[in-house]
Amino acid sequence: QVQLVESGGGLVQAGGSLSLSCAASGRSFNNYAMGWFRQIPGKEREFVAGINRDGGRTNTADSVKGRFTISRDNAKNTVYLQMNSLKLEDMAVYYCAGRLTGITNWVPVASRDYIYWGQGTQVTVSS
Repeated sequence: QVQLVESGGGLVQAGGSLSLSCAASGRSFNNYAMGWFRQIPGKEREFVAGINRDGGRTNTADSVKGRFTISRDNAKNTVYLQMNSLKLEDMAVYYCAGRLTGITNWVPVASRDYIYWGQGTQVTVSS
């Protein structure tokens, strides 16, 4: 089992940048596919970006492609989300998610494919 703790959220002006981190406790972090999702009140949780176990494969939602980058450092048990050129519509609670998998190149994109979730971190974008 792994516990996930997000950090790095906050208030930023439109056009600015934020970097989110997700620290994982437990063993064998390099056996987990990881992802970032976001949610605003009244809407379903939305996939933002995912990364496979060794960091060699990523998948990014079209809405953030070219602006957001997911990465991971398995030595630090941490996954990151670099968010650039933030827009008002990026404002949401961002969640880190993890899934233990034996498939090296799998990047889950559906929330139902993830087992472990962090508590979320708020990203607020002002105009």
